[in-house]
Amino acid sequence: MVYDCIIIGGGIAGLQAAIQLGRYQHKVLVLDDGKGRSSMCHCYHNLLGWPDGVSGEKLRSLGKEHALRFGVEFEEQRVETVKGLDGKFCVTTAESHEFYGRKLLLATGIKDNIPPFKGLLPCLGKSIFVCPDCDGYEILDKPALVIGSGNAGASMALTLTYWTEELTFINQGKGEIDADLVEKLVGKGITLVSNEISEIHTDCSALKGVTLDNGERIDCCFAFLAFGGNKPNTDLALQLGVELEANKHILVDPRTKMTSVENVWAAGDITVHSEQAAIAMGDGIQAAIWIHKSLLES
Repeated sequence: MVYDCIIIGGGIAGLQAAIQLGRYQHKVLVLDDGKGRSSMCHCYHNLLGWPDGVSGEKLRSLGKEHALRFGVEFEEQRVETVKGLDGKFCVTTAESHEFYGRKLLLATGIKDNIPPFKGLLPCLGKSIFVCPDCDGYEILDKPALVIGSGNAGASMALTLTYWTEELTFINQGKGEIDADLVEKLVGKGITLVSNEISEIHTDCSALKGVTLDNGERIDCCFAFLAFGGNKPNTDLALQLGVELEANKHILVDPRTKMTSVENVWAAGDITVHSEQAAIAMGDGIQAAIWIHKSLLES
């Protein structure tokens, strides 16, 4: 079996591309290990058509169901290696299964730098957030914590002053903060806490507060994480010799979403630093259109 296109990554971008390619009636395979960042978000608040929010799990489930209607195939496997072979691509999974495709779409996303506090993950998208553009509105005029480190945390706290004046920045890890940022934090009335968190208190998806290593408890219902160091999942791209941006994301043609390697496309968070689900959808469908054009020519 040689697929017209293999999509690596079944998140928002990959699924949207799969739906479009399936509607073109191409033979498509989506490979995904189910551990992408969209599977961790329990509520997207800023998407057209979902005024009450929608979870990443539900979006992924609906997207897969949609794609299956057009004959798209899915395998829940982690891809380990990919290489060009006789004008095609050979994709090998952790289970040593090999799949072959004429075109390749990388939608492997990024990995967030999330601290391993017990009870934190169920709160993501509900009461603990990572993106001020997506979720700043959720803390409008409400007290909130910024749990971060150094300049990344300080910058997040300053950004969030657009939404609220009641901010406490907990410098977890006691990262170094530039003097000018400290001055701005003071000027904005942001409380700076240098003690580290020993425990996060939650009730299902609701944040209740944190306890510091000095025993002090801070009660709060909302928090943003800001540790920096998010990692683009570019290992497979590097195996193919795909060119990267300075920020380690994949460089693509802005019109076609093709990478520097012929017949290899990329879409979603792996290509830009906006980290917006709506943009990932647009990337996916745009890449799919140009993959279709390429298939017609080959």
